[in-house]
Amino acid sequence: MTKTLELIFDFGSPNAYLTLKVLPELLDRTGADLVITPCLLGGIFKATGNKAPMIQYADAPAKLAYENLEMRRFIERHGLTRYRFNPHFPVNTLLIMRGAIVAEDEGVLDDYIDAVNRAMWEEELKMDDPEVVATFLSANGFDGSALVARTQEPAIKAKLVANTEAAVARGAFGIPTFFVGDEMFFGKDRLDQVEEALRI
Repeated sequence: MTKTLELIFDFGSPNAYLTLKVLPELLDRTGADLVITPCLLGGIFKATGNKAPMIQYADAPAKLAYENLEMRRFIERHGLTRYRFNPHFPVNTLLIMRGAIVAEDEGVLDDYIDAVNRAMWEEELKMDDPEVVATFLSANGFDGSALVARTQEPAIKAKLVANTEAAVARGAFGIPTFFVGDEMFFGKDRLDQVEEALRI
């Protein structure tokens, strides 16, 4: 029986971008299927009292420096040379995460995530600007204007809220969060444990 790996996802997490770059090999090794659940990281933070590392560790510079060191090690280990820290960070991801719900509804979520991840973490674009988003999407195989317009539909907005609330109810407090069945794992440094769980 094929196992399923669920990823709680928001474009605002550089670690989610890095995770998605290395997941294909893990999925190949385990034969697992990946399900991506778009959620709003800001909503998760608000509901759980969590904060982004740069805020959480602002008064602990050694801890923040170590977090950055671990990220550099991960990038070097996996040869993720296209990664660029977005100069507009933190980016308000509400628009592009609603866009992910639209893309899911239209059956193109994987392509949308690949494209928008590239815009955020390789091309350094300001992806909370609707014009930038629409222009980028149109240049990458989507009807950018139509997709952005659909992000204002009440059902799209409600689905993102529902996804986020459901993730929090299951214990999520940040991104990337993984679920193998009911087992939760947080962070790219837990991928070894994720792989073990998928092999059981």
